[in-house]
Amino acid sequence: MMKTSPATINLPDWTDPSAAAWISSPVLGGPRTVSPAVYYRRGLRIEGGGPARAFLHITALGIFECEINGRRVGNEVFAPGWTDYRQRVYYRTYDVTSLLRDGENVLGVILGDGWFSGHVAEKDRQLYGEHPSFLAVLEAHSGGQPAVLVRTDAGWSYSCGPILENDLIMGESYDARRELGGWSSPGCSGAWLPATIQPAPDIVIERSPGPPVRRMESLPGRALAAPPDVSWLPFCRRYDFGQNFSGRVRLRATGKRGLHLQIRHAETLKPDGSLYTENLRSARATDQYTLKGEGLEEWEPRFTFHGFRYAEITWQGAAADLQIESLEGIVLHSDTPRTGEFECSHPLLNQLAKNILWGQKSNFLEVPTDCPQRDERLGWTGDAQVFIRTAAFFMDVRGFFHKWLQDMRDAQGSDGAVPAFIPFTGSFGSAGDGGTAWADATFICPWTIYLCYGDTEILREHYASMAAYHDFLGAHRVKDHIRSHPEIDGWGGFGDWLALDGSGVSSGGTPKDLIGTAFYAYATDILSQAAGILGKCDDSALYRALHREILEAFARRFVTPDGLVVGGTQTGYVLALHFGLVPEALRSSAASELVRLIVRNGNRIGTGFVGTPYILHVLEANGHLDVAYRLLEQEAFPSWLFPVKNGATTIWERWDGWTPEKGFQDHGMNSFNHYAYGAVGDWLVSSVAGLDIEEPGYRSIRFKPRPGGSLTRARASLLTGFGRASIGWEIEAGELLLHLDVPAGSRAALDLPPACGQAPLALGSGAHELRFPFPSAGG
Repeated sequence: MMKTSPATINLPDWTDPSAAAWISSPVLGGPRTVSPAVYYRRGLRIEGGGPARAFLHITALGIFECEINGRRVGNEVFAPGWTDYRQRVYYRTYDVTSLLRDGENVLGVILGDGWFSGHVAEKDRQLYGEHPSFLAVLEAHSGGQPAVLVRTDAGWSYSCGPILENDLIMGESYDARRELGGWSSPGCSGAWLPATIQPAPDIVIERSPGPPVRRMESLPGRALAAPPDVSWLPFCRRYDFGQNFSGRVRLRATGKRGLHLQIRHAETLKPDGSLYTENLRSARATDQYTLKGEGLEEWEPRFTFHGFRYAEITWQGAAADLQIESLEGIVLHSDTPRTGEFECSHPLLNQLAKNILWGQKSNFLEVPTDCPQRDERLGWTGDAQVFIRTAAFFMDVRGFFHKWLQDMRDAQGSDGAVPAFIPFTGSFGSAGDGGTAWADATFICPWTIYLCYGDTEILREHYASMAAYHDFLGAHRVKDHIRSHPEIDGWGGFGDWLALDGSGVSSGGTPKDLIGTAFYAYATDILSQAAGILGKCDDSALYRALHREILEAFARRFVTPDGLVVGGTQTGYVLALHFGLVPEALRSSAASELVRLIVRNGNRIGTGFVGTPYILHVLEANGHLDVAYRLLEQEAFPSWLFPVKNGATTIWERWDGWTPEKGFQDHGMNSFNHYAYGAVGDWLVSSVAGLDIEEPGYRSIRFKPRPGGSLTRARASLLTGFGRASIGWEIEAGELLLHLDVPAGSRAALDLPPACGQAPLALGSGAHELRFPFPSAGG
């Protein structure tokens, strides 16, 4: 069941019930209350100078931090991460040789509720279980067989300490007067009670394929002007971190012993300067700290995070009771290193690119969440699949998606159905088919990781899941090659979620069977190609033949002889054209009708989650680059740049999350930190700058600059598996100047704009500086 590691010899054995026991405590909060974190300790004596190497293997149903002799073990946050704990949990291994010493030692663990027994989404607490527990072995290597120094057993003791409440969504409460001084060092005294042994869960325990969450950067908090002096309010200080992000604050302050601080978090402010928290729904998003009054105190919560730009500290008493030295924002997300950069001559587009990146940072925390601030934070499949191509440019997400796709396989039903969010929690409906464009993440995500990283292993791991869901669709969602057929599927999925297409409904006005069949064709095409890559020739041929039949069925049902697409929405035309569902002879007519819809809408976008990722690609591919740039540079509502002009530092969930005329949208669903509409980042990179994939993993690069609109220059660079690839272009005196870098071991094709009048060029590795006549920037 366990995977081995070259760093440690006996990893297959340490989780065996005879080697160590799961331990816990009887400390428990109620279904709707919040529990304290529990401190555990175990002493050990080392003689003879200690081992040559020592490793701590640890996992938990809950989240943990470890210390040895008063020093922190590792730098991960929320270890061991979020999985469906009923099926799987990951472990961490740490080299702790330098933390041990000759003589008495103490191993300490702080155990929090995390996703296991804390609040998850809108659900009450204790989704997976009541009592967090953990399993650990500390082993020594001194040349022979490893020797166990400490294991989790009845010899451990526990105590409650200063963390009075801990919850990922509600917040953390800390009373510094209750600190357990030296609790993870020898000689600690106090009321410590024996830990309790828990039955070993029948689950898979293995090394995580994904990166851990860490503290990635910090943001200084700027004190805002004091709010109006209202006598019945407590004292209040508000801070602006200048950026919407996921994380928490680090407080440095001095003050009166026993002074109780409340720290609230919000993404934005109301017109009167107060925090806008209505969109948090039931998420309290509040941390609390009680000072011990012993000089300068520094505190950062351990077992919570929030989505916010602003923080407010309030306290009862006198203004002089508290002196805040600093309030710092600590940015948390999965350790997915930055790989790509984009920049151009348009300042608002540059800010848009930054907003896209920050939306990704904020929501790529263990799983690709929809939003970090409210009582949701779920791994919505639809959001993930529309954004994954952009995500794979800005950051290295290969391991991140390997992990999440394992979560998806764990959540997949025995009938092959894939839920709408992963891990599946039961929030927002029962398990089952997540619907068109959502559950299709099971096809799109592994395929995109293959394209971006040349990763055939992810196809091999996930192929059976793709095939099983495709079989489910054929058996339960498809009639006469039409998916989401109204006669067999009364729901049809989420539709073109949050489209502003005049329909007046959240699912948009594009027919759901049109969306369903378009994605059914796309999924079948992906499966055919994946099967071919994996050497499954019979499967590949079967899916290829089915794909042709779906194309014919789509054209019969949804495309008129004049090239019009049923429903008459921007998204309908976008999907039909992008997925190759319009007969070749009618493509020009269909594209012209799409342009007519856009112009009639004031050159504004009308697509939702489903159509937005593809609309600019479709316009460019069908000879309407000028219209694509009009949409991209549009600053009026609705558009990508409208939020930017109104101070956004991340991507909004809704095009109309806030407008001058109406103020805030429906508080029940109004995140200012989603990433789905940030899928436009793919077009910024591949067409505006012109850095694209020619062969999977960038073994061959396609340089495809498409200058247009008001832009006079753009550049993009990406750290590929072969090295850094980059393109920079500028228009000067009727010429297009290009600066290209092709990494060693790779090659490139230069696909110039039509205005250059040049055939494609083949380029080898190295730096290239080229110039071509360019009479017009309009494309």
